[in-house]
Amino acid sequence: MKVFKFGGASISSIERIQNVGNILQSYKKEKILIIISAMGKTTNALEKVAEAFYQGKKEEALQLFHQVKESHLNTLKYLVMLNWLQTENQLRDFFTEVEWLLHDKPVRDFDYYYDQIVCCGELLSTGIVSNYLNEIGVENKWIDIRDIFRTDDNFRDAAIDWSYTQQKVTANILPLFEENNIIITQGFIGATDENENTTLGREGSDYSAAVFANMLDAESQTIWKDVEGVMNADPKQFADAQFIKALSYAEVIEMAFYGAQVIHPKTIKPLQNKNISLHVRCFLKPQLTGTVICNKPVHDLLPIIVVKEKQVLMQFTAKDFSFIEERPISYLHELFDQVKIRPNLSQNTAISVFCCLDDWLEKIEKLALAASDLFDVQIEKGLTLLTIRHYNETIVKELTANKTELLSQKTKDTIQVLMKEAKR
Repeated sequence: MKVFKFGGASISSIERIQNVGNILQSYKKEKILIIISAMGKTTNALEKVAEAFYQGKKEEALQLFHQVKESHLNTLKYLVMLNWLQTENQLRDFFTEVEWLLHDKPVRDFDYYYDQIVCCGELLSTGIVSNYLNEIGVENKWIDIRDIFRTDDNFRDAAIDWSYTQQKVTANILPLFEENNIIITQGFIGATDENENTTLGREGSDYSAAVFANMLDAESQTIWKDVEGVMNADPKQFADAQFIKALSYAEVIEMAFYGAQVIHPKTIKPLQNKNISLHVRCFLKPQLTGTVICNKPVHDLLPIIVVKEKQVLMQFTAKDFSFIEERPISYLHELFDQVKIRPNLSQNTAISVFCCLDDWLEKIEKLALAASDLFDVQIEKGLTLLTIRHYNETIVKELTANKTELLSQKTKDTIQVLMKEAKR
């Protein structure tokens, strides 16, 4: 048993979907569960639909969603012939789920509506790809993961109910392999016990695949990407990014924790718990072996660079000049839990706490308002957080040149610098 995950880039065009079909022709006699993400930039497009809807711009939201619909129907037209009408009806059922919501008015938090709308992307992509594969002889069974993955109602970052989900996997998924070699389902999404859509966090398809790998006792999990394997930096940001052949679970957890986009932060633990190897391979060059991630330590690694844009520095200063290490800091951590946000970097002085956070507008505003009873709050936006694992002074100087450093921390292995462009 293996688990594959194909991301949005691997199915971003008709040609790339056909390429996935070519790859799977080599595996159609093996038992594989396949997780597939939304096509290309569909998640971004659906996020804009959710934002317009929440802002009360109903017609704009409907128009933006119409573009998503037309894009998928056009893709379907070029890929599926024999079961075209059946597939179109399946897609239209998913369209209806969203359109029914868009004709209403928002009365709940944005995160709830985000999940109800954005979930559509994975359902549409898997419907198209599954029917296309069946048409070219890669027989498979499509399932709706919302019937399998039970989560809590922490919308946009839901936690999986492991016990219930394991029962559903054992009862509903394992028996399917008696008659099917390949099962296709969605990543990133689940549902509450009230059948409300949830998402597991941005890029959560890797995690979905890892949960299945764990619960199915898979021999391996493979993530198919548009790069040779894991690189020491994002090749879209650094043209000289280099390939890394092997990594340990521990190293990848550190990379993900600091924001490396290659693998979702929660992915490793379900695999490590059962010693399941993780492979990162290139769907453009499937003959390459890619990066192998397992329990073996790897030494003499290249510097690993993670750059996070759109960061916010929040300074919380105690109004009564009480020491931060007393009651104020514990109160602040309670607020982080309530708002559901986690600092990427934090530092204390006697009466202040400096926190670097992702710029989630609604959450930053909520946090600032809630904290203002006890703290004077200052906010600075438009910042960049640089993290370098296995750093050396040369690369630190190079990457911080012409920048103003606002906050920095370092250990023997890792340095983090929050910075902005220096004024000229």
